[in-house]
Amino acid sequence: MIKDVKEILFEVLQAIIPIVVVVSLIQFFVIRTPIDLFWQFIAGAVMVTAGLFLFLVGVRVSLLPIGEMIGSEVTSHGSLVFLLVAAFIFGFVITVAEPDVRVLSHQVDIASRGAIESNILIVAVALGVGLFVSLAILRILLGIPIFYLLTAGYVLIVILSFFTPPAFVAISFDAGGVTTGPMAVPFILALGVGATAVLGGKSTVSDTFGLIGLASIGPVLSVMILGVIFG
Repeated sequence: MIKDVKEILFEVLQAIIPIVVVVSLIQFFVIRTPIDLFWQFIAGAVMVTAGLFLFLVGVRVSLLPIGEMIGSEVTSHGSLVFLLVAAFIFGFVITVAEPDVRVLSHQVDIASRGAIESNILIVAVALGVGLFVSLAILRILLGIPIFYLLTAGYVLIVILSFFTPPAFVAISFDAGGVTTGPMAVPFILALGVGATAVLGGKSTVSDTFGLIGLASIGPVLSVMILGVIFG
């Protein structure tokens, strides 16, 4: 456990320190913003470091193990419908809890001056993720090559882009990106690992490969459909 904590701290510092160094160099040699604003940035960087460190420790300690346990338990029930419904619910709930999704919805709400309500966007993104997590689990069970699903998904995205207002097209691709955040990715991957672990003859690594890629297609499509409806 102590080794894991040290590794997480090192990873967080690797992510934050380069940003602090670059901003500091820009501050002292280029823009020279008021010193009070710069110290606010430093204080924020310290809080982000502490928060991200504690969050990742929590993910390692609880989220990953519980995700694998849930994946193996729902698979062991032997009911395909139960498994797909459970995968949808977990995908939906974990997306609603994803901080990146809430940040995006808030920014879109501000940029659109309330025309695109944040809660509607969150629900649309969560529905897309939930449906495609279920589809990804179904792919594992049926042994469907991921190439077919990815191709079909992106063909649908291209077709829908011709009918979706330009603003929603941009938002939809951002929505696909924010679902690969620190909350959703560990849990979805752990869910897939747990599901494949109890399937005889299945390779955990190969069958869970592409799970996040499939899940990120869902919100792109759902937000585009939202754009067609509201457009």
